[in-house]
Amino acid sequence: MRTQRVWMDILFLSTAVSCVVALSIALGAAVGANTDVRVMVSYAPQQERSSAPEQTFEGVVSCSRCGARHSAALGQTAADCVRACVRDGASFVLVDSDTTYRLDGDISVLARLAGQRTRVIGELDGQTLRIASIVSEN
Repeated sequence: MRTQRVWMDILFLSTAVSCVVALSIALGAAVGANTDVRVMVSYAPQQERSSAPEQTFEGVVSCSRCGARHSAALGQTAADCVRACVRDGASFVLVDSDTTYRLDGDISVLARLAGQRTRVIGELDGQTLRIASIVSEN
């Protein structure tokens, strides 16, 4: 009788653990699918949008760590270098000939345009450029 009780306890425990694991996987997938990356990476507190006019800027999408000069010693393309730096905590920036603007926009779009010359339409707030639209010029 005691052996049967041990097997029942083991069966109950493994069922409970399986349910907890399945639930945590399902919740993780649901949270991951519904997360808005722009909210997690916003550079300034979301405030009411000012009535600043949208302007057009041209430059290369880079990272705040490297700017216009990426290390050739790493053996990576500029796009790979930008993506690696952003994964390590740097911000996306737009590098113009003499000015660098911090970009506030959709991270997945910026990652695809990393290292490319682009035209950005957006609002400038200090050195932060809030993107309304961005297009590759390549």
